[in-house]
This record gives sequence, C-alpha cells and structure tokens, in this order.
Amino acid sequence: MPRASLIISVYNNIIFLKTVLDSVKVQTFKDFEIIISEDADSTLMAAFVDKYPFENPFQHLTQKDSGWNKNKALNRAILAAKSDYLVFIDGDCVLHPQFMEQHIAYARPGLILGGRRLKLNEKLTQLFLENSIRPSNINKTLVFNILFLKKKGILFPEEGFYINPKGFWGFIPSARRLKRLTGCNMSFYKKAILDINGFDEDYIRPAVGEDIDITWRFLRAGYHLFSVRNLAVEYHLYHKVNWVNQDLNSEMMNERQDKDLYRCINGIEKLGSLLKV
Repeated sequence: MPRASLIISVYNNIIFLKTVLDSVKVQTFKDFEIIISEDADSTLMAAFVDKYPFENPFQHLTQKDSGWNKNKALNRAILAAKSDYLVFIDGDCVLHPQFMEQHIAYARPGLILGGRRLKLNEKLTQLFLENSIRPSNINKTLVFNILFLKKKGILFPEEGFYINPKGFWGFIPSARRLKRLTGCNMSFYKKAILDINGFDEDYIRPAVGEDIDITWRFLRAGYHLFSVRNLAVEYHLYHKVNWVNQDLNSEMMNERQDKDLYRCINGIEKLGSLLKV
C-alpha cells in the first residue's frame, strides 16, 4: 500500500496536466500513488493518460460531463484511494520538488494541512510549459525580480518561496497561520474526510464547496488546521477565469452552518433520511 494518494482534479486541459505530472515525477518523496480525478470523460484525456510515462502507480477516474461536479469526482477518488493519507491538488498547479515530502512530514491524525499557491503570469506560465524554467530553480527568479513581481501580474508571490524548515529562515513557515483551506493544496487522513462524510455534492458551482465549506466542517468535527505555507509550495499556471458569483454557494454553506450539518447529507454516504429531520 502506498504511503499517500495524490489526487489531481482535472478538466479538459492536457497541456497543463503534462507540466503538472512532470513536476510530480521529480518529487523527493516517492511512495505515493497518483489519482487523476476527471470531472468529465474525455477521450483525449484518456489517450494522454494512457501514453504518459508514469513512474508511480496511478488511477484515472472519469464521470459524465454534466456541469461542475468536482465534489462528486473527489468523493469517488477518496473511495478509490489505496492509501490512508490523501493529498489534493488541481491540474493547473505545478509542484515544487519538496511538495509531497513536506505534506508527509507534517501529517498527523488530528491535523488538516493546508498551503497556498503563487499565481504565475502568462510569461512565466509559458516558460513552465516549455520547460525553460523549473520549480526547483524558481526561487532565484523570484528573488531577482522581487520588487516587480506584482507589477508583472504575479499574484501571491510570497507563497512561491520554498523555505527549508531546517535552514536559517526555517522559523518563517512555523510563524505563518492558516485560517481556511485552499482546495488545490491540502492534505489529511482519509478518516478525517470520512468523519464529515466527504465533500458536499450539493455544491454544483466552483468555489466554497471544495475548500471553505470543508474548513468549517473539519473544525466542527474537532480537527485542527496546520499551515504548510512556504513548505508545500506550488505554482498556479495562468489561464483566463470566468468569474463565478459565489453568493449562492455562500448561502448554501450558511444554511448548513445554521443547522450544524458538519457531516453533510449528500456526500460519500447519501443520508437522505436526515432531510426530514
């Protein structure tokens, strides 16, 4: 049984996924399986996965493309995982070589680990895609351009610096705090997510449902957040985003909080009987 399961959420972007998988191949920690959790059933994606030279055991899970159903895909990945420890990323997030190593190093049964990501601009994204720049040496690029990063369209640049926890600056990550999870950079034991019945599949729009919602549910279930910022570092590839209003998702979450439904109804188990309570 692998020590961990790396769950990668994807939808219709093979070019990005290849770059992400290439960063997975150079992880310093090797004992994990890869689960490609596709919120669709693309023949092009299937052909790519079939030909990609994986070095880790892997699974490719698909489902009917019927709109945004990422939470459903994630629940299926949780059940399919062969490991008791789950690490979650998205298919547009390139990993620093120590990413998996740091998630595993700080894993504890009562903790929910979370990090952030640097958002690349178009230029740096293209360099990543061309393999002209690699996660292992991006620290130098960031340092040389530190005064101009935000002006160049790089968002959250402070999250892109990997800091060796045993080095001179090792006190910095331990001083950083985590108020909520980001769905593309988090990890926890399978038992923890089963305790809250997985991701709530009633969320059928992006944002809130796959991270903010499970944050309060984990806390309500007695778990504690732990920051791996500047330890488990990742780089978000640039792409245009169609803004999705989050009001409906936020209203849904508020209703669940009012009813204290931290163990969701429409999750891994379908607890329909609770709807009548």
